[in-house]
Amino acid sequence: MIMQYIKHPSCIILAVSPANADLANSDALQLARLADPDGSRTIGVITKLDIMDRGTDARNFLLGNVIPLKFGYVGVVNRSQEDINFNRSVQDALAFEEKFFSTLPAYNGLAHCCGVPQLAKKLNMILLKHITNMLPGLKTRINAQLVAVAKEHAAYGDTVESAAGQGVQLLNILRKYCEVSAFSSMVEGKNRVSTDKLSGGARVHYIFQSIFVKSLEEIDPCKSITDDDVRTTIQNSGGPKGAMFLPEVPFEILVRKQIGRLLDPSLQCAQFIYDELIKISHGCLITELQKFPVLKKRMSEVVCSFLRDGLRPAETMITHIIEMEMDYINTSHPSFVGGTKVVELAKHEVLPPKTSTSLSGHKDGTIVGSEIQLTAERSQKSRAVFARDATRRATSEQASMEAGTSLTGGSQIRNSQVGGNSSSKLPSIIPLKEPPITLKPSETEQDATEVAIVKELIKSYYDIVRKSIEDAIPKAVMHFLVNHTKRDLHNFLIRKLYRENLLNELMRETDEVLIRRQRIQEMLEILKQAHRTLEEFPIEADNIEKGYNLTEHATGLSKIHGVSGDSTNGIYTSSPNCYPPHQASHMVL
Repeated sequence: MIMQYIKHPSCIILAVSPANADLANSDALQLARLADPDGSRTIGVITKLDIMDRGTDARNFLLGNVIPLKFGYVGVVNRSQEDINFNRSVQDALAFEEKFFSTLPAYNGLAHCCGVPQLAKKLNMILLKHITNMLPGLKTRINAQLVAVAKEHAAYGDTVESAAGQGVQLLNILRKYCEVSAFSSMVEGKNRVSTDKLSGGARVHYIFQSIFVKSLEEIDPCKSITDDDVRTTIQNSGGPKGAMFLPEVPFEILVRKQIGRLLDPSLQCAQFIYDELIKISHGCLITELQKFPVLKKRMSEVVCSFLRDGLRPAETMITHIIEMEMDYINTSHPSFVGGTKVVELAKHEVLPPKTSTSLSGHKDGTIVGSEIQLTAERSQKSRAVFARDATRRATSEQASMEAGTSLTGGSQIRNSQVGGNSSSKLPSIIPLKEPPITLKPSETEQDATEVAIVKELIKSYYDIVRKSIEDAIPKAVMHFLVNHTKRDLHNFLIRKLYRENLLNELMRETDEVLIRRQRIQEMLEILKQAHRTLEEFPIEADNIEKGYNLTEHATGLSKIHGVSGDSTNGIYTSSPNCYPPHQASHMVL
């Protein structure tokens, strides 16, 4: 059991061994060697010097020639059982001890390590030196613990049982949660600013700028629109007559489709902000609400309900913003690129670079134009001839088919041919192909230019709408969700939670909290007492450094607090009943 005390590095070991026994086999020194292998904090005490065999002495023990120790040995002569039985005083015992060491020649020159006063002096000097070394760090640790425990005690507060006190406590918690140090401060970045990661309002700003805006800027409005889609829309908008010029309807249809694609990311942005506000609410007043689990749960439910109610008008406003952009296409916007400028941009993209042959051909425009016209006329004539030949072949084939299917009609045709009147013929029937179920528009050079013009118009107007959405959506979310929560959450919590019939349930503390508060109070009192003791210690240390007055204290020690000068005999008793009762607290240096 003694090992649990002497194993601490700050403990001074007093190894007591009798002088009439073999010092090498001393149990005290063996235990001290286990706890202090280098002997840096062990003091040897040699007792029973007065009952050693004649012709022997403990000089070698006291000089450390047998088992050396850093602090050496001290020899003492204690009172015998007979002295105790005859109530021999401590003063008489010390006088006898002094006479014993002064009369024996073996102990000449060893006055510094002989006698109880020298042992007390050495122990006090060692203890004083040890305390002096340990005192600054000990004061620092106790002060730090005192501040931490006092802070925790203030967080737990006192137990409140009255309804009025519970109501005041609840209102203070709600006020701190919403205004002073929790939700609003975390959103605005004025409290508990983290240095290792983004939190609170900084995450809201990151969602707006680095996620929402950046995602919209990366969208290509014409990526999902093919040339066939634009060409089909252009030809469909012309109706049965066809359009002589490029109509506005294809542009409006296609740009509305692209504007509608902005609705989903805008709603997702609002949902992301809602999730961030939920996280912020969970991180508010964790210590204060930990004492009241029912209140914490109810507040979480009320805050989530309030945020959901704020999310709905935000989503409605976002939908209205997108629908407004789709309902009215403002081609008069000053940033919209239209008219001749967009035609030039489209031609620049569609037309290939001019070759040297075409450049030389423009030198003589008349010859080139006449050649082109002549070539066109020849091609038209050839096509006409080809059409006529095809008609003739189709007619002859149709006649032969009718001859093979109708015998009467065939004999009449042959008789008429035999009669010599070959100029009379039956009218020819030209069959038409049925239109396919799915028709694809034909592609011409003019169509390519029109497709390019429509895409340029879409890009120009989409950029205008995108910039407007990037500015309007964050404003809508901040107004209907974030700022609305900062303004009205406090009043909403009071309406839902501050009710007389709910106070006892909401403000009920758990058994763990009650036990923890009691322990913290006890620890706080112990630390305060230790702090006061350390503040008084330098005065006692100065008294110890002044030396020892054997006339005032027979043992050479300073006066012990709580023990009168007449009760020195009680110091030597081994009964634990002689000590006054004390609190169950101690301080290890």
